[in-house]
Amino acid sequence: MNFSEYRSMDGIALAAALSKGELLPKDAMRLAQDAAEVVDRVCNAITYRRYAAAMVDAEKCTPGGERFDGVPFLLKDSGLASTDLQSSTGSRLLKNTSFARDATLTERFRKAGFISFARTAVPEFCMAPTTEALCNGGPTRNPFDLTRSSGGSSGGAAVAVAAGVVPIAHGSDGGGSIRVPAASCGIFGLKPSRGLVPMGPFRGEGWGGLACDGVLSRSVRDTARVMDLVGGMEPGAPYASPSFRGGFEDAVRNGSVPPLRIGLWTDPWGLDVDAPCLAAAEATAEACRSLGHYVVRLQPPVFDYPAFIAAIITIMSVNIAASVDKKLAGSGRMVTEDDLEPAILDGYNLGRSTLGGSYVQAINLLHATGRMMVEMMSECDIIISPTLTSLPVKLGTISTEVRSFKEFRENAGKLTAFLAIINASGQPAASLPMWRHEGLPVGVQLIGHFGRDDIVLALSGQLEKSRLWKDAAQFPRLAEMERTSRGA
Repeated sequence: MNFSEYRSMDGIALAAALSKGELLPKDAMRLAQDAAEVVDRVCNAITYRRYAAAMVDAEKCTPGGERFDGVPFLLKDSGLASTDLQSSTGSRLLKNTSFARDATLTERFRKAGFISFARTAVPEFCMAPTTEALCNGGPTRNPFDLTRSSGGSSGGAAVAVAAGVVPIAHGSDGGGSIRVPAASCGIFGLKPSRGLVPMGPFRGEGWGGLACDGVLSRSVRDTARVMDLVGGMEPGAPYASPSFRGGFEDAVRNGSVPPLRIGLWTDPWGLDVDAPCLAAAEATAEACRSLGHYVVRLQPPVFDYPAFIAAIITIMSVNIAASVDKKLAGSGRMVTEDDLEPAILDGYNLGRSTLGGSYVQAINLLHATGRMMVEMMSECDIIISPTLTSLPVKLGTISTEVRSFKEFRENAGKLTAFLAIINASGQPAASLPMWRHEGLPVGVQLIGHFGRDDIVLALSGQLEKSRLWKDAAQFPRLAEMERTSRGA
C-alpha cells in the first residue's frame, strides 16, 4: 500500500484493512512515520518521537474487533501524562517533562488499539489559538498556506490529520483549541460535553472546567467511535456528562436524525465576522433546511463579552502561576525571561497577584455563561455558527511577543467569540469543514445541548454527505508543500 492509499482511509477503514490483513501494522506505522517527517519539515508539527518503540509495538500488534488496533496515533504535547512520551506543553521551562504513570485517557487510547508514536506541537501552555511556540523552534504552519496559522492549541494535531499522517489525533480544548485548528485546517473537530472524556487521575478539571480532551479526525464516524471507546464516567471525577446508551457510532451510522429546530447565530455581540465565515454558516443552514430541519435566526441574550474575556484572563493567568510555581518549587530560583515567552511571563505575574476573591468571581461568571447559553438554546436543538470570526490568521497576528497577557488574550478572544463561551457552558460543539475561500478552509460550528453529543455527531454525519463538505474537505499536497516551503 502506498501513502496515497493509506491517507485516503479514515481510521475505521484503516482498522478494517489491518484486521483483514490487507495491511500490516508495521507497514502502516512506517507510512505514518515517513509522512510525519515530510509534514514536520514543511509545517513544524511534530515534537517528541518514539519511532523505534512504536514500530516494536506495531510488530507485536494483532488487529481485530471493533477498535482501532494497530492504527498510528499522535498525542498532543499538552501535558497529557504518558510513560511513553515526554512533554513540554510548548514551554522551554517544562521541556522534557517525564511521567511516572499514564493519564486515564492515555490508558483508554491504548486500550482502544491506537499506537502513539509522537506528540504534536502546541503554543506555550496551550494558551493561544495559534501554534507558534519558541520551544518548538518556530511556528506550526497551515498546510494550505504556509504564511498562515494552523490554529491552536491543537495546531500540530490538525496539521497531521489534514495532511494524512494519521486519520485521528488527540486534541484538547480550553477555549476553542480543537475547533480553531479543525476550522483552520479543514477537518472535523468535536469538543465533547464536560465530563464525557476523563481528565484523571492527576486533574479533576482544567482551567476551572473550561478544558476538556478529545480528538480531531477527517470523518465523523471516527470521532464517534473514539468517543464510544474512551468516553464515560471516571470514578472520582468531579464532573460527569449524562450517559448516552445508544452508542455514538450507531447514531452516526443510522443517519436517522428527526427534524431539528436549528438556530442560526452569526452576531457575536457586535464583533466583526469575515464575509466567508458568514457565508459558510448561511450555506450550512440552507443545507440543513434541505435535509428537513427547521432553521430560525437567533439573537443572543444580552451578554457582557468583555467581562467574560476578563474572567478567562483571570483563570488562565492563575493556572500559569500554579504550573510555573509547581515546576520551580524547591529549586531556589525565580522565573526568568529565558523560561517564558513575554505574554506568558506577564500572565504568570498577573496570576501571582490575583486575589482569591477575583478568581471565585471569574468562576461564577463562567457558571453564569452556562445559564446564558441554556436561555439562548431554549427553543432549539442545535445552533449553527461560524467557527471563527475570520479566515486562518497570518502568522504573528496573535503573538505572545506582546508583553501584556491581557492584550494577547483579548486578541485571541476576537477570533474565538463563538467558541470559548461553549467551554464555559460545558456543551458539546463541533467544527465542520463546510467551505473554502480562495483555497483556505472555513469551518462551521454546531453547538448542542449539554450531554447531547449524539445529536451533534448525528447531524454532522448528515452534513458530511453534503456537497458543501465534499467540496471543502481536501488534502494538501505534500510534495507541493515541500517545494513551497523552500521559499517560505
